[in-house]
Amino acid sequence: MSVPEKEHLTSAAQTEESEDESEVLEESPCGRWQKRKEQMNQGNVPGIESAFLAMDTEEGVEVIWNEVQFKDKKIFKQHEESIITMFDKLLLLEHPNIVKFHKYWLDILENSARVVFITEYMSSGSLKQFLKKTKKNHKTMNAKTLKRWCTQILSALSYLHSCDAPIIHGNLTCDTIFIQHNGLIKIGSVWHRIFANAFAETLPIPSLSQEEEKNLHFFPPEFGSKYDNPAFDIFSFGICALEMAMLEIQGNEDCRISKDAIMQACRSLEDSLMMEFILKCLSSDPQQRPTAHDLLFHRVLFEVHSLKLLAAHSFLNNQNSVPDNVVEEMTKPKDPNAVGAEICHRGSQVIQWRYSNVPTLELDKFIEDVRNGIYPLMNFATPQPPHLARSFLHPLEGTDNVRVPTPDPIEMETRKIVQIQCTLESNAESSRLHLTLLLKMEDKLHRQLTCDVLPSDNSTDLAAELVHYGFINEDDCEKLANFLEEVINRQQFNGTSHSYVLTTMH
Repeated sequence: MSVPEKEHLTSAAQTEESEDESEVLEESPCGRWQKRKEQMNQGNVPGIESAFLAMDTEEGVEVIWNEVQFKDKKIFKQHEESIITMFDKLLLLEHPNIVKFHKYWLDILENSARVVFITEYMSSGSLKQFLKKTKKNHKTMNAKTLKRWCTQILSALSYLHSCDAPIIHGNLTCDTIFIQHNGLIKIGSVWHRIFANAFAETLPIPSLSQEEEKNLHFFPPEFGSKYDNPAFDIFSFGICALEMAMLEIQGNEDCRISKDAIMQACRSLEDSLMMEFILKCLSSDPQQRPTAHDLLFHRVLFEVHSLKLLAAHSFLNNQNSVPDNVVEEMTKPKDPNAVGAEICHRGSQVIQWRYSNVPTLELDKFIEDVRNGIYPLMNFATPQPPHLARSFLHPLEGTDNVRVPTPDPIEMETRKIVQIQCTLESNAESSRLHLTLLLKMEDKLHRQLTCDVLPSDNSTDLAAELVHYGFINEDDCEKLANFLEEVINRQQFNGTSHSYVLTTMH
């Protein structure tokens, strides 16, 4: 057989294999998510026996289709309430440095059941893979990059630990941290510890592979005990930071990395501040380990933010008040050599900044990086996910293998309101009032809502109901309630229809 014939057969075989992997095995009840044949490695997560590459047909992006299997339907029914509570909580997590949890549904069969949930697909690979490539090319870790990655990971951990109740990752390793092409770090497998705790007596804990046993050095001394709090993740983060700094911790090829190997790696760090930073995380006493929030203020990471970074965050927080192309429009008519700003110090030379010093494309990329979470503000309070009231949840139904739309879990509104226009009309034939709300959101989209207001209704309940159904952000609830109360009082006093406008900036 000639070489061209061999190449043709090889190419044909690869094409056939690729088409076979992209074959659709199953669809979600709503038809949006399509499960493919290609299986993905999701690590040692209890109960997740299979994970597949899938397609989001609405967004046109690849996602991960995860399955938790219950072979005994009775056991599933015993835990159904806690399962729904757990997954509803995961749906509320919204942080740029955490792998996104998109959707879940229950599939209840005659004798068994399963939970299917969709998560973001990290195509760029894990941090472990990146470190191996870097070491292979005989490169060292850049200090600024290391600090930026640590800041992003700690920002995500601080967010999780500030939840009510705190979410413990419990499986933080360089294999569960992912890096995107733009340098954005995301931590995955956030559901690992939640699964382990919720299903410890129900789902079999998979045995550790040889590769997974090598990751046991990421777990603190209290691993395996009932002691479970955020300090567990801090120890794991310390090992991750050490591996990032060293690119690899040398150990015995056949077993887990020893404590002596870890200490030797710490002592070999050239940066004494980084060594102190990591050793604090690796304290054998959980009570002595700092919190993720405290670590963000450690002098190895903390810095006074530049005016450029503060301005970028301020710009993004107030995008509703400026045109989309404001950067381009403001710099286009300027002479590149013109002075945009200058700093004057007594007895020293004036420092000038010209428009040519900050090209428009470079500025646009910086703003995009800030938007994506690459440069978080570490010395500000970490936002907490909204508390999920159990009474507000609608029970999910099984699919029963019929393609019908299933009730979606309530999705919380993340956008803030920048302007509220309210019209309240009286009805001569009844005591009801007809309320029309026109809400301008921070992304410049509008939402119009109408309802009848009874004499027994109050503004607080009306605003809470809008939060419950995902029409407004929870942070806007009190503001809207106060505005509605004022409008209703004015209507009762005047007795005629009026329109009112409230403009607010976040």
